[in-house]
Amino acid sequence: MTHVIAIDGPSGSGKSSTSRGVATKLGYAYLDTGAMYRAMTWAMLQRGIDVNDADAVAAAAADVTLTSGTDPQDPTIHADGVDVSEPIRGDEVTAAVSPVATVPQVRQQLVDLQRELIAGAADGIVVEGRDIGTVVAPDASLKVYLVADPVARAQRRALELGVEDAEAMRQALARRDAIDSTRKTAPLAQADDAVVVDGTHLTLDEVIDHIVGLAQR
Repeated sequence: MTHVIAIDGPSGSGKSSTSRGVATKLGYAYLDTGAMYRAMTWAMLQRGIDVNDADAVAAAAADVTLTSGTDPQDPTIHADGVDVSEPIRGDEVTAAVSPVATVPQVRQQLVDLQRELIAGAADGIVVEGRDIGTVVAPDASLKVYLVADPVARAQRRALELGVEDAEAMRQALARRDAIDSTRKTAPLAQADDAVVVDGTHLTLDEVIDHIVGLAQR
């Protein structure tokens, strides 16, 4: 049985860097489910779909082919054969991803794909997102809910994206949290059996080592 480590948490909590680090140390595969929703959003924008029209998004999504690489050293994401690793981090996709991610048909389509990738991981896999421990992999061997102080989250995300206004970033993250936490389908939530890890005052390496320790125990 594949050893699954689920790492959930809000935007800017450090899930991606942490998950990749944990996967690398353990020799596991790695899956960024957030990139999949971003890639789907990119595909909607390329097709000229109104991302606020849930029915239109649901219909168009069925024709989108996503391919996720699971190498933590070189994670890749393709939409309809196009490498979208860079464009999915741009402002246009970032502004549009929330309404796309709330469409139930999109979530079910991507959850099915995520479960296929998890099942195909030979030894183990670290999966990051917002509903991994609660929806995608409720039987995960280890569930981590990664959090950080809102100011720290904003500073990290601003630095990551090259944005100077950390306060504007904090407000943007707060809006994203509200959307993610209140959507009807698979909202952002801490699994009952998840271990909460607060990375506010820890270095990235310290967070990684802590989670690796939990996994090894």
